[in-house]
Formats: sequence, C-alpha cells, structure tokens
Amino acid sequence: MPKTAVIIGAGPAGLTAAYKMLKETDCIPLILEADHMAGGISRTVNHNGNRMDLGGHRFFTKNHEVEELWQELMPLQGAPAIDDKILGREKPLTESGPDPENTDRVMLIRDRVSRIYFNRRFFDYPISLKWDTIKNMGIINTVRAGFGYVFSMIFKRDEKTLKDFMINRFGTPLYRMFFESYNEKLWGRNPSEIAPDWGAQRIKGLSLSKAIGQMVKKAFGIKDKGEVETSLIEQFSYPKYGPGQLYEIMAEEIVRMGGSIEYGKEVAEIVTENGTVRSVRTTDGSEYFADLFFSSMPVKDLIAGMGESVPAEIREIASGLPYRDFMTVGLLVDKLKLKNKTDKKTLGNIAPDCWIYVQERDVKMGRIQIFNNWSPYLLKDPEHTVWIGLEYFCSEGDSLWSMTDEEMIRLAEEELIRMEVIEPDSVRDAVRLRMKKAYPAYFDTYDRFSSVREYLNSIENLYCIGRNGQHRYNNMDHSMLTAIEAVRAVKGDVPRSAVWEVNTEEEYHEEKHA
Repeated sequence: MPKTAVIIGAGPAGLTAAYKMLKETDCIPLILEADHMAGGISRTVNHNGNRMDLGGHRFFTKNHEVEELWQELMPLQGAPAIDDKILGREKPLTESGPDPENTDRVMLIRDRVSRIYFNRRFFDYPISLKWDTIKNMGIINTVRAGFGYVFSMIFKRDEKTLKDFMINRFGTPLYRMFFESYNEKLWGRNPSEIAPDWGAQRIKGLSLSKAIGQMVKKAFGIKDKGEVETSLIEQFSYPKYGPGQLYEIMAEEIVRMGGSIEYGKEVAEIVTENGTVRSVRTTDGSEYFADLFFSSMPVKDLIAGMGESVPAEIREIASGLPYRDFMTVGLLVDKLKLKNKTDKKTLGNIAPDCWIYVQERDVKMGRIQIFNNWSPYLLKDPEHTVWIGLEYFCSEGDSLWSMTDEEMIRLAEEELIRMEVIEPDSVRDAVRLRMKKAYPAYFDTYDRFSSVREYLNSIENLYCIGRNGQHRYNNMDHSMLTAIEAVRAVKGDVPRSAVWEVNTEEEYHEEKHA
C-alpha cells in the first residue's frame, strides 16, 4: 500500500517536495496551506490587473537540478518579449522556445540592474570603482574608502558579528555608507548584534575585490570560466506573470498527478508519539494522519504546536527564535521623477532597475521594486504607467505593522516624494500587503539553534524543509533543494540528516551524490 505524506505549506519547498514525491516515489502527498493561494512569500498578487512580486525573485541558480525543474514547468522564451521587441533589445533566445506574445507558460530572460540609492544619487550594487562612483562619493570619501578597504585586507577582524563579516570584505567606510543603515532597517538591529551567518548565507563569496575583478574582466571581454557570484549576475530568468505563476503551475501539476492541496488550513497542533509525528490538527478542528510529515512552517510555531512533549530547553530556545516581517506598498504612477542616465533602454525611458536598495537614513523604506523591469506582462499598461513596490521591514505589532492601509500608503508616497523618486499627486492606484515571518533572523536564541535542529532531526518521520522550516535565510532555489533532498531521504538515497546539510554555495547534488 502506498505511503501517505502530509506537507505543511504550499511555498517553494512544500510544493517541490510534493512534486518530486509524485514523480519519484509511491507516496501520496497532501499539502495543507494556511493561505488561500500557493507560492508562500514567492506568490504573485494581482491588484486591479497589475501583478506584484512579494520580495522580488530572480530565477538564477548554480544547481542544474533546480534549473531543469524550473524549465520543465516553464520553458525559456524563444521569441522577444513585448518590451524587447519595441526597444530592439537582443536577448539569448531558446530555439523552438515559446513566444511570450502568444503563450503564457514561458520564462523570460531579463537584465539584472540593482543599484543603491544614497544621498539622492545612484551607486552600483555591488559597489564598483567606476568614475561615476568616485564622482558621486567625492574624492575625500573615495580616498577614505580605499584606505579602509586596504586596512581591512591587512588587518582581518575575528568574524563574531555581521558587522565584522562586512567590514572584512568592504572596509569600514564603505560598510558605514552602504551596508549599516540598510541592515538596521532589515533586521531592526545593528549588524554588531547579529551573527555573521546571514552574511555567509546571502553575501557568500562577494567582496569588493571580486566586484572589481568582474568589472575588469567585463571591460576586457574576458570570459569567467568559474561560477559567477549570484550577486554579480547580469541576466536571470523570470516567469511571464511573476514567480507565483510557476508555483501555481506546479500546484496544478501536483493535483493532476494525484496529490491534494487544501487551502485555508493553518496547522496549530502536531501530535507526537514514541519519537514520531502521528498527526497534525488545524485551527478549524480537522485532523490529518499520515506516514510521513514535511514541515515548512516556522520552527517557532512547529515546536510550540508539539506542546509539552518537547523538552523545556528546546521549547525555550524555539520560542525565542526571532523573525522579521515584511510589507510591500504597491503604487501605480504615470512616471518616475528619476532619470534614466544609463545606456539601458527601457519603455518610457524609466530607471532600468529591478531593485533599488534605499540607504537613505531619513526614510523607513528598505527597497524599491520597479515591476516594469521584472516583466512588462505584470502591468496592464507597461508603456504608459509605472508599477512600483516599496518594501518595508518590520515586526508584527510594531508601529509600521499597525498602521492602517491608508496611513501606510500615505507614508510610502511621502517618502518617495522626499527622495525625489516621484512627483506629488502622481499616484493612480495603491495597495498594501503584509507577510508574517518573512525573514528568519540570526540573533537572540539563534546561537543555540543547533539543539533545536538536533531534536527535530531525532523525530523519525519528520522532514523540516525550506526557509522557515530550517530557520535559515535561504534563497528560493536552496529552499527547493532542501525539499529535493528530503525526497531522496525518503527513498533511502541519503540519510535524513542530509536535509539540513544542503550546501548553499556549491552544486550540492553533483558534489555529494555524483
């Protein structure tokens, strides 16, 4: 008789686990999703015909298995997208690939432009030593940055905090200009209070020397034989209608292959017995039994749901695990006040950025997304309107989170006007969206998380996957890899502990299982 599996959460990890399970095992999965739609933080929300990507999700990975899964569901474009066609921009097209003008199930190839906005000026992200950078920083600040970088190369700090991690790679002056303020907004803490794990997880091997090296190679037409650092990529793939489209397609495929997804089912209790999970109960009183359980719910909530069957020390650590919540304010405007002074062609000659990292200390805003540049198909009218997402990092219940939609939208508009991004009275439509526990954080009781991990790994039929399932600030592809590895563990190809050991810096499958 086939085994059954309950999967908590229909985000990238939960969906991938169900999809791979149906493809490679005889297990029948049931996904329980608290929300009303698939995708988790990677979902796409449609507001009056304009779509929002919550957080911005570049589809780029060093792992061939994840890449193949994406393209299995949504093949790469074989003809130009509407904006490329209008502007005469060339993109690498896939022979016999779908035409985005004629079909929806298609991945676009998009240019990556992400810059820092500081002192009302643009700086490259990652920081480069071009003339524009020197001019915008000023000679004195440039000299300070240069000496600070050289000093950081000679006198390495012991990396006890995120501040140490960043200064070792960029020097103190650049850290203060371009990293400190943004990270304080993101985490609500100074980087001196945060463990360096986040830097190793997301910044990885990036440093000023690598950024300069990449710039020099590009200038002289030198091809990089090694892997390109994720933060330095120049193009990425992206679903025509945003990341949620891919996960909606995956959800449809799961149901077609015999799996089930129940929406509006928030798991509140996990019933354990003799070192295994026996069942889960949802807030509406339903109970679900299975042979296997996969959890992508926050570790804090998972442990709380197990109740007093969990040792007191583990409960204490889990209850103290920190998270940061997230809000996006979407604004539809006629145009941006920002001028496009780059050589990148855009519809309406708008700024070409996908993301703009806001380093201004006089605003609460963390990032700006320009959805036109992610995909023109996210907008009803990409030629005459600009659809932007303004990202705020907060904690549930704080002053930002508690604002009404009208107050939050007004604050976002006022900050954009103050930063000279838009003109007054230019907003045509607006919406505010919130996401709880978007970012697992690396402070408070996190330094004792290994004990929680060890406890969870001791539960024989439980597999913790994804960003919140492992309390690890994973990229989307790495969340999917944890699910792929969990299915391998079910098949007996790897030990269960391997699910926690997914290598986020290398091609894990090829390295570990070739």
